[in-house]
Amino acid sequence: MASARPPLRRLAAMVYGRVRANQRLLTSSTAERASPSPAEPEAVRMTEGCVRRLKELHAKEPSAEGKMLRVSVEAGGCSGFQYSFSLDNKKNSEDRVFEKDGVKLVVDDISYDFVKGATVDYEEELIRSAFVVSTNPSAVGGCSCKSSFMVK
Repeated sequence: MASARPPLRRLAAMVYGRVRANQRLLTSSTAERASPSPAEPEAVRMTEGCVRRLKELHAKEPSAEGKMLRVSVEAGGCSGFQYSFSLDNKKNSEDRVFEKDGVKLVVDDISYDFVKGATVDYEEELIRSAFVVSTNPSAVGGCSCKSSFMVK
């Protein structure tokens, strides 16, 4: 068991360094960047399944009417970063809004750097149903549950 300790320490040091580098990326200022229009390749796109589910939520829940899907990226998860989804009714000054068929997706400016060009989908499986980022050009790997990723 003692021989396994040095590789484990090396792995822990590598992961710690990667998390620190990723946290620096998250906290860097991005205010000077212009917001792309949804037609541009860096726009965050929604699949038909995502749009359909948001419309269902608006129809079923009166409190959800008009709310936008907020996508954010947080440090953590099994791969370094994790996606977070919530319904929100307010837009902040640093948010980027993407719209399709009358529903809106909102991404804060810092999270946008990690999801630009990505596609958000809604997946229904036997054990769970959830919004997921199905493709992300900024990610190099992730866990099998599609909730966390590593950046390039």
